[in-house]
Amino acid sequence: MKTALVFGSSGLVGGHLVNQLILNSNYSKIKIFVRSKIEPINPKIEIIDTNFNDLEKYRNDIKGEDCFFCIGTTRKNSPNKNEYERVELNIPTQIAQIAKSNSIKSFFFVSSGYADPKSSGDYLKFKGLVEQEIKNQNFDKIGIMRPSFLLGNRKEKRIGEKFGIILFKLLTPILVGPLRKMRPIRAEIVAKAMVKLANENINQSIFESNEIAELVR
Repeated sequence: MKTALVFGSSGLVGGHLVNQLILNSNYSKIKIFVRSKIEPINPKIEIIDTNFNDLEKYRNDIKGEDCFFCIGTTRKNSPNKNEYERVELNIPTQIAQIAKSNSIKSFFFVSSGYADPKSSGDYLKFKGLVEQEIKNQNFDKIGIMRPSFLLGNRKEKRIGEKFGIILFKLLTPILVGPLRKMRPIRAEIVAKAMVKLANENINQSIFESNEIAELVR
C-alpha cells in the first residue's frame, strides 16, 4: 500500500486526482498539502496545513511513494511578477528537490503544452524550467503532463480561456497529425492518466494532450 502526496488538491485537475486516489486500492494514505485547514472527506486523507513560504518546515511530511503536483496560478491571481514566479517556478522546484531528498520514487507534474525553458513568455518558460528540474532529479518514474486547454467546472471563471476552449472545440476535427496535441482535454482525464501512470509500467515520461487521452482509453 502506497502513500500519495498531492499539491494543488483544490484545483481543476487536483480535485479529480484526489477522487481517483481515494478509489484506487493501491493507496492507503493521501497527504494533501493545503494553505487553509479543511476537513478530510475520506479516512485515507491526511490534511497538512501548509505555509508555502516555508516549505522546509514540512520536510518530514513530504514523504511517501508518489508525489503529484497540480498547483498553478494566473496573472490575474498573481499580478506581482515575483509572486507569479514563486508559485509557477520556485514552489514546484523546491518540492521536487525535497521529494527526491526524501527518496520519493515518483513525481508527476501538470505542465502545459509547448512548455519550453527558453520561451520568451514566463508561463511556458517556468513550466519548461520545472520540467527540466524534475528530470534532473532522476526520480525512478516521472510523469510530465502537457495538457492543452483544460475542460471542466472551474471555481473561477476565466473569460479569455472560455473563449479559447470554445474555439478549440470547434477546431478539434481539423487538429490532426502534429496538431493533435492542441486538442482540449477534460481535467478528469488528466487526473486518471496520472494515477494510471503511477501504477503501471509505462516507458514514457512526457505526455502531450492527445497522448494523455490515449493513456486512459
